[in-house]
Amino acid sequence: MATTGESGEFDGLAEVIFEEKAGLVPISIRKDSNKPLWCALKAPEALSVAQTISVELVAAALSLTPEDIVTDTHMPQVASVGFPFLITELTDRAALERARVNMGAIDALTAAGITPDIHVYTHSKDDFDIRTRMFAPLDGVPEDPATGSANCALAALLTHYNKADNGAFSWRIAQGVEMKRPSVLAARTEKQDDAVTGVWIGGSSVMISEGTIEVD
Repeated sequence: MATTGESGEFDGLAEVIFEEKAGLVPISIRKDSNKPLWCALKAPEALSVAQTISVELVAAALSLTPEDIVTDTHMPQVASVGFPFLITELTDRAALERARVNMGAIDALTAAGITPDIHVYTHSKDDFDIRTRMFAPLDGVPEDPATGSANCALAALLTHYNKADNGAFSWRIAQGVEMKRPSVLAARTEKQDDAVTGVWIGGSSVMISEGTIEVD
């Protein structure tokens, strides 16, 4: 919309609101000369955390071993700031690269009433703070190259488990690398009185296709 001019002409910063199933989502759009558009959204809901899942069940769903799962900060856990994801930390980038959806084990997750949308991550020691992958095979998404809602939930969950009572936190996130569609996202959160009070995700955006619908 910003690229095609449907949101109106603007220089600098513009604000729009998307009406999503999760609620109203405010989006900031920043336009700088000779740079891609920068878009950032605020999560529409407060963090909610749900059930934890056994390491064995999640490892099977990801075609990994239980030893590939890290539980120092949290068990594999469902978290949401508008849409739920099963969030799981992995040991390293090698484990992240090996992850593959096992549909038989995914069916076991759904039979147990657990969301089959799995967001996996590992802490990185390079130009990124975190590297992630997101699988939602039952939603027609074998893997997604950039998932704002999942990374918002991840950032909120990490903030929730951070021992600090107050503060601002940020992460530079890589996603889509393993599927040859690399993306870079910037997540940030705020925490007050031991509660997550705000979650934002942003990144550069370019239009890759456009089309028209002709109605007789």
